[in-house]
Amino acid sequence: MASAFLSRTLFAHRFVSSFALTQKPQKLAPLFFRKPLHSWASPSHTVYRRLNIVRSDMASTVIGSTSSFSTQSMSTSEPVVSVDWLHANLREPDMKVLDASWYMPDEQRNPLQEYQVAHIPGALFFDVDGISDRTTNLPHMLPSEEAFAAAVSALGIENKDGVVVYDGKGIFSAARVWWMFRVFGHDRVWVLDGGLPRWRASGFDVESSASSDAILKASAASEAIEKVYHGQAVGPVTFQTRFQSHLVWTLEQVKKNIEDQTYQHIDARSKARFDGVAAEPRKGIRSGHVPGSKCIPFAQMLDSQQSLLSADQLKKKFEQEGLSLDEPVLASCGTGVTACILALGLHRLGKRDVPVYDGSWTEWGAQEDTPVSTSTST
Repeated sequence: MASAFLSRTLFAHRFVSSFALTQKPQKLAPLFFRKPLHSWASPSHTVYRRLNIVRSDMASTVIGSTSSFSTQSMSTSEPVVSVDWLHANLREPDMKVLDASWYMPDEQRNPLQEYQVAHIPGALFFDVDGISDRTTNLPHMLPSEEAFAAAVSALGIENKDGVVVYDGKGIFSAARVWWMFRVFGHDRVWVLDGGLPRWRASGFDVESSASSDAILKASAASEAIEKVYHGQAVGPVTFQTRFQSHLVWTLEQVKKNIEDQTYQHIDARSKARFDGVAAEPRKGIRSGHVPGSKCIPFAQMLDSQQSLLSADQLKKKFEQEGLSLDEPVLASCGTGVTACILALGLHRLGKRDVPVYDGSWTEWGAQEDTPVSTSTST
C-alpha cells in the first residue's frame, strides 16, 4: 500500500511540474488536495467538536536554552518576522516554514501551482482549503483538533518547532494559518512580513520545484485529514493540540453579542460589501453586515509593500475608526481569512485574545434568520 501511495504521489509531482510549464494558472486544479463532495455536509458551521486525542503538558516556552538559536526563546508578543531574520535562520533544525498561499476565487490563481514554480527553500505547502472541516459546505473552516494534529504531524511539525508562515501576496492567507496554529495552542508561530514578494525583492533565493519529500508530506497531510473524517486510523501524531476556544466564535455567539454588545465587532471586508452596495463574491449570500459591527478593511493594516504597519500606525488606524483598544474585540470578514489580518494587527498592539468568527459573512449572510444591516437601513 505504501509503495502504491508513493507511486501515485510521485506521478502527481511529475504531472504538476510539467503541466505548470504549459498551462495558465487558473487551469490547474489541485491534484492531490481535491476535497470530496459530502452530501451529508451541514450548511451551518456553529459547533466545534473536540475529538479525543492524546495530549501532553508541554510547556509553551523553554527558558535558558543553551543552544545558539532556538525558536522556543523567541518572543511571541511580536506576530511577524522579517525576511532578513528568516534568511539568517532558515536552516535551523527547529524551524518550519509553510507556504500558505490562498486566493479569492475570482483571482483565478492556483496556489499549488505557484508553490511549484517558486517557494522559499525548504518550505512546505499548507493547503488552506484542504486542512479544514469536512463536515460543512462552508469554505476552509477550522478542522477538528484530531484532524489538525494529524495533518500537521504529517507535515513533520512538532510542538517544539517554531513555524513561519508566508503567502504569495504579502500578508493575506498566512494570517489565517497563524491564527489556526494559535487556536490549537501553538504560540510559536509567526507571519513572514511582506511574504514571498518581499523575500524575492530582497534578492533571496527561491526553489523552482518541490522535492519528493515535500510532495509526500503535503500529500500525507491531505490523506490524514480524509482518514480522520472517515474514522480511520492515522499515522504517528507528533503534534499535540491544546484547543483555545476563546479565539474562535460561532454564529450563536455573534448573535448573542448583538444584544449584549460585550465585544466590539470589526469586519475586514471592503466598505462596499459592508454597506451592502456591492454583491458578495459567492452566490446566495445577502449583502450587508452584522448589526452593530464596524468596517475596518484589512488593507488598512498593511503598507504599500503589504507589510504590517508599525504599532503606532496601527493604533492610529483603529482609533480613527472608533475602536477602543481597552475593550474586547471580535473580528470577522467573508470566510474567516482576512479577519485574521485584523487579529494580527491587534496582536502587535498587545491584544492577543481577539476571537475570529470562523463562518463569517458567508455563513451569516446565507442564513434566513440572521439580522442584516446595510448603509440604507433605517
